Amino acid sequence: MSTDIQHLLLGLAAVVVLILLITKAKLHPFLALALSAIGLGLASGIGPGDTVTHFQDGFGDALKSVGPTIGLGTLLGGILLGSGGADRIATVFIGARPVKWIPTAITAAALLIGMPHLFDVSFVMLVPLVYAVAKRTGTHLLYVGLPMAAGLYISHGLLPPHPSPTLAVSAYDASTGLTILYGLIIGIPIAVLTGPVLTRYASRWFGPAPDLDKGPVPDAGPAPENQRRPASFTLALITVLLPPVLMLIGTIGTSATREGTAPYTVFEACDSPVLSLLVAVLFAFFALGVRSGFGLGQIQKMAAKGLGPVGGIVLILGAGGGLKAMLTATGIDKIISDYAVDWAIPPLVLAWLVAALLRICLGSATVATAAATGIVAPLVGAYPGLSPELLVLATASGAVMLSHVNDSGFWLFKEYFQLSVPQTFRTWTLMLSLQSLLSLGGVLLLSLFVGG
Repeated sequence: MSTDIQHLLLGLAAVVVLILLITKAKLHPFLALALSAIGLGLASGIGPGDTVTHFQDGFGDALKSVGPTIGLGTLLGGILLGSGGADRIATVFIGARPVKWIPTAITAAALLIGMPHLFDVSFVMLVPLVYAVAKRTGTHLLYVGLPMAAGLYISHGLLPPHPSPTLAVSAYDASTGLTILYGLIIGIPIAVLTGPVLTRYASRWFGPAPDLDKGPVPDAGPAPENQRRPASFTLALITVLLPPVLMLIGTIGTSATREGTAPYTVFEACDSPVLSLLVAVLFAFFALGVRSGFGLGQIQKMAAKGLGPVGGIVLILGAGGGLKAMLTATGIDKIISDYAVDWAIPPLVLAWLVAALLRICLGSATVATAAATGIVAPLVGAYPGLSPELLVLATASGAVMLSHVNDSGFWLFKEYFQLSVPQTFRTWTLMLSLQSLLSLGGVLLLSLFVGG
């Protein structure tokens, strides 16, 4: 057996071990990724010291760009939620619109609210609104809930600063601004198709209506003593749109100006996700926090509230970087690159397929992306004309495919909306599978114009 084949088999074995450790041994994904990466290094003949060094270097490389982006995005989301800005956006979008427009309105609101913070946080925050709207309009709970989830997951699956696309941007050295632009071009039509359009045609499969009186009740708690005014809808909307707009301006500006000039420096700063998010956090601090009468301590608490769940995600992303570094240290990435040019499968389809298979096996979109990027990253070098931004979207969209019982989001949707497992399969699972497949189609279509 040739050395190349032996290394490829070891890489495949590492992925299989990773899947078994998570699904059968029920280890935390961080520990499973670390064991798989270190085991691959040792099995390939790299000494213990060098194996640990490669893993640590990969861990650090992954987090040096991903960590600040996700952290700032979480702080921004915390202020938006805690100040009432997110609720203000949702309320204005829903308003007193006719029943037939409710799915469209809630999809648009969820797409915006979901941009700066994690899916689980946004989902739990919007569920009480879903119950209130369903009760007010006399509609089936899923008539409001399904399009809400569709809008949130487009942001979660395709747009930085969410963990999966942010990790892929770092792994493929892609432009965050272009990734957001392409993600919106692909994601907005898909949000319409899997939100209001799917809701209309899937309503016959909703099944028995849940008891709206048994749903979660918003726990507003006592109003802060020094809060004087409600959050402004306009300022909340600016807060959400500020980071992507700044990054898009930066991306366009840097391509239209000469390097070394003052305008180029300004546009380069706008194109940085860290600086753009930092500007948005500072804007939210004053526009939604101080302006609404919150004290500095209150703003600090609401900003930091969402950082707890991010700890586990950051560890997973770092360990995914460690696995990627081990694939490089063992030479597996070069072997993949050398063989890739002869494969019959287009690289974007291959990236989607690898991520989709890992997602189906592992359940977590973040873990699937972390593992897939290590396998797919060599394709960037093997295909010089390949758009790294489209590779990001292909990988991230594959990582949302076929959510089922091993995905925490599946159970979140089922329990909050009082569904049976079959009902959840024909609503939640169907919606995400369509999003994944349609996103792949959008990526392939866009590749005809921007390379791929």
